[in-house]
Formats: sequence, structure tokens, C-alpha cells
Amino acid sequence: MSIFVDENTKVVYQGLTGSQGRYYGLLNREYGTQVVAGTNPKKAGTDIDGIPVYASVGDAVEATGATASCIFIPAPGVQGAVLEAAEAGIEFIVAITEGVPAHDEAWFYNKLCRDYPGTQLLGPNCPGIISPGQCNIGITAGHIAKPGGPVGIVSRSGTLTYQALYELQQKDIGVTTCVGIGGDPVPGTSFIDCLAAFEDDPETKAVMMIGEIGGSAEEEAADFIKSNMSKPVSSYIAGVTAPPGKKMGHAGAIVSGGQGTAQAKMDALRAAGVRVGLNPTEAGDLMAEIVAEL
Repeated sequence: MSIFVDENTKVVYQGLTGSQGRYYGLLNREYGTQVVAGTNPKKAGTDIDGIPVYASVGDAVEATGATASCIFIPAPGVQGAVLEAAEAGIEFIVAITEGVPAHDEAWFYNKLCRDYPGTQLLGPNCPGIISPGQCNIGITAGHIAKPGGPVGIVSRSGTLTYQALYELQQKDIGVTTCVGIGGDPVPGTSFIDCLAAFEDDPETKAVMMIGEIGGSAEEEAADFIKSNMSKPVSSYIAGVTAPPGKKMGHAGAIVSGGQGTAQAKMDALRAAGVRVGLNPTEAGDLMAEIVAEL
């Protein structure tokens, strides 16, 4: 089993006719993902290597039965693209685009929560989601992900999402689903959303969580783990050497006073029973120990 997506998920790529959308749409179809449509109002009726292009997400859903979308629209158009997908009845929206204004993110996140509670948004500014051997939506390289479980991965850092997958593959440990939630200030999917889904998934036996400095998401996740999770968790928090008060890479990674530091997050996770590594490889080693004990 997997969370959010599986081999039956049909995906429409919003931005399939652009260079990035085309590249990853075709790559994910080659992986085995059911990429059933693309959208571009100016190119409706054409196709991209056999993938039909429709004028709107609504048209694509009507024609193909798509239940998920992947957004490769430039940042100024992401708000409209998210709303278009939700209005079309898409259940799971993956927004890859970076540089989306925080004001836009807050607007469409709250719009979905209020008016489209059946729609789950992942991103923006995220690598996407992969259930190895079943479905890959976004920009994660499929060949570094070993299928078959028993580990679920949730990561705030894009690059470290890939390293977590690779670390486990090198140890011959499979993954049920890997979710890159992105590091923007208003993520559509949170650590807690993923942790709750992994807790409920019978095939996920343990969880690897990758966090980073800034905000309070990791501390909130620690509270959730302590109170609601029966499955073991290993973790790594990026940014141990980051100087306080400096933005490190993106708007979500900023430390304010004593809050949001790597050390504070690591302390909170350890207090919740999480095995915390000092680097990604150590977090992988800790997960290997957990898997051996299952």
C-alpha cells in the first residue's frame, strides 16, 4: 500500500507543453506512472508523445478520469492552476513550482481547506511524491528508490529527500512512499499529514523524517509523534551550523532567536522518542537498525 498515490493514480500535467513539464511528464510516464493528459488552452487537441493536451483540467478530467495533477506552471500562474485543478475535482495536487509568493500560498491553501476539503495539496516548491514501483509525480529520480517498504519517508528538504532514498537503497531497504513536502512558509501538506497517513498505512512499519531549520513544523511533528504514533521514527535536521537570524536558502528556513534552530528541533524529537542522526547517513544507519528490529 502507499499514501496519497498508487499504481491506479491518473495524472494530468498542468504545464506539460513547457520544457520542464514535458521532460518530467515523459520521464514519469516511462517510470510507469499513468500520465494521461496535459493542459494548455492554446494547444488543446495536440499531444506530447501520445499524451493528449486539453484546454483545461476540467476537460482532461472529463476525458480521462484523472484524479491527480502536477503543476509546472510559472510562479505567477500557480494560484490559478491550483484553483483550476480543485474546481475540476482533482483529489491530489502536486505543485512543483518554486518562487510562489507566500501571500498566494496562504490564499489557495485556505481556499482549499474551506471550499475543497477533499483536495490534498502537496507543495509548492517541492520535489513531489514517489511510491516506488507504482507512481512518481514530480522530479524525484525513480532509480534511487527501492520499492516494497517497509519505510515511509517525509522530507522538508528537496535534496535530502533524494539522499534519504539513496541511503536506504544502499542498505537494501525499500520504501512505501516518499513525500517531499517542500520548505516554503505555507506548505500544502505538513509533516503531521504524512505522519498520520504513515501511521494508518499497514505496510509502512517505520518512518524517516528529514527536517531543517526555521519555523516550528518539526517541533509540532515531535508532539504528534509522542502522542499519536506507534511506529518508530528516525530523523535528521539540516542546518546545525546555520547562524541565527540568517535566511538559509529559502523563506521557510529562517531562525528567530532560540526558536527554529536545529538543536531545538533535535531536542524535541529526541524527547518524543525519535532516533536523531547528526547527518543524513547516520539517520539512514539508525533506520537500518530500526528495520532490523522490526
